[in-house]
Amino acid sequence: MIDRKDLGSWMDGSPAEEGYVKGSALGLPATGRGAVAPFWRRPLSLLADWGLCLLVSALLFSGDALANLALFVVMNVLFLSLFGATPGQFAVRVRVLPVRGRSPMVLRALVRTALMLLLLPAVVWNRDRQPLHDVVAGTATVTA
Repeated sequence: MIDRKDLGSWMDGSPAEEGYVKGSALGLPATGRGAVAPFWRRPLSLLADWGLCLLVSALLFSGDALANLALFVVMNVLFLSLFGATPGQFAVRVRVLPVRGRSPMVLRALVRTALMLLLLPAVVWNRDRQPLHDVVAGTATVTA
C-alpha cells in the first residue's frame, strides 16, 4: 500500500537541490552587486513607487484612481527603460537587468509592468527568486 510519505506533499515545500545558488541559471553571481535582490527590497520599492504615484496624482489629478494607475505605468516604463530602476528601486538599491533575449528594454519594461499590474504573476516565483513577470520579460531584479 502506498503511504503518504511515499508521495510527498506540498507541505514539504518545493524541491530543492543541495548547494544550488539562486540566480546561477541566469548567470548572476551568488553574492554582492549583481546578485539576485533579497525579497524584502521588492515590496519596499513597490510601496515607495506607489506612494510617489499617489502623491503626484493627489497634487495634479485630485487623486483620481485611473491617474494613479497611469502614473505607475508611465513611471515604471520610463525609469526602467532609461535608468534600469524606478525611484523606489533606487532608494532600496536594486535594479532591473535583461538576462535573456535581445528585445529592447522599453518592450521589456512594458511587458513587466503590464504583468505586474495583474498581481498573480508577481506572486508566482521560480527557484531563482524570479517572479513570473520578470521571467516573461526576460529580466532579473538584482542588487545595485
